[in-house]
Amino acid sequence: MELKPIPTRDGFGEELVALGKTNPNIVVVSGDLEDATRAEYFKKEFPDRFFNLGITEQDVIGTAAGLSTQGFVAFATSFAVFLTNRAYDMIRLDVCYNKTNVKVVCSHAGVTVGEDGASAQCLEDFAIMRVLPNMKVICPVDYIEAKKATAAIANESGPMYMRTSRAPLPILTKDNDPFTIGKANCLRPGQDVAVIACGAMVSEAVSAAEQLKSQGIDVRVINMHTIKPIDAQAIVAAARETGAIVTAEEHQIHGGLGSAVAEVLAQHAPVPMEMVAVKDSFGESGAPAQLLAHYGLKDVNIIEAVKKVIKRKL
Repeated sequence: MELKPIPTRDGFGEELVALGKTNPNIVVVSGDLEDATRAEYFKKEFPDRFFNLGITEQDVIGTAAGLSTQGFVAFATSFAVFLTNRAYDMIRLDVCYNKTNVKVVCSHAGVTVGEDGASAQCLEDFAIMRVLPNMKVICPVDYIEAKKATAAIANESGPMYMRTSRAPLPILTKDNDPFTIGKANCLRPGQDVAVIACGAMVSEAVSAAEQLKSQGIDVRVINMHTIKPIDAQAIVAAARETGAIVTAEEHQIHGGLGSAVAEVLAQHAPVPMEMVAVKDSFGESGAPAQLLAHYGLKDVNIIEAVKKVIKRKL
């Protein structure tokens, strides 16, 4: 039976409660948006370990960092645009410089935030988080993987950033599929070109691959759920075995997944590459599906990029 699409934020919220039942040191600090981030699940179950600091994002990060120095596994939650932008200095110094055990988990990133518009659609979080020393950056592909990712970041010490979705995303993984931070998963084999995608764009990549198969183009689809540390081994293997790479992300074209993949290719396996991403633009208000189409983030755009990059193969 095919499962209906579910927001990845739901997987985060549910797994956080499960973790809280076995680990009394898990605490959550919220910036007054726990209903939207799904941290409210933890609040209802463990009110004495939940702290709502209101719309004070800098205090959210500082408090989470302070709690972590006392042995707590501190989750800090809000919208991506608020925590990564307003509290950047605190994330840089309180969390990354001091290597505190803080998990920054943010929902409402990408254009699939929808009608909230440009001020709430964070399209630069991968870039500004991955540049920070000691920070790991994760974007689960679906509800099931979000639960695994939540457990993984809770059980591994150090700074973590995880993006979750407001929009329901198709279920592409199974309960028994492996999840390891920094280790990509190949969802579909292929020898002509590899599409490396994350988050909401993985299902678009799968759709593109299925359509291209009927045209005689064999597409490998890789779910790169960890932006940092990037799985260089999977990227190099894909480049050498297919000879062409396309990246797809719900993020600015500068500094995100595409840039991270390009860095690996430039150093280890240069091949033709195309990027499907937001092209140096802010978001705007609209339905998620409309915005994905408007910003060129659909399967048709991946198909176009695949055909373009194959023509560039030597």
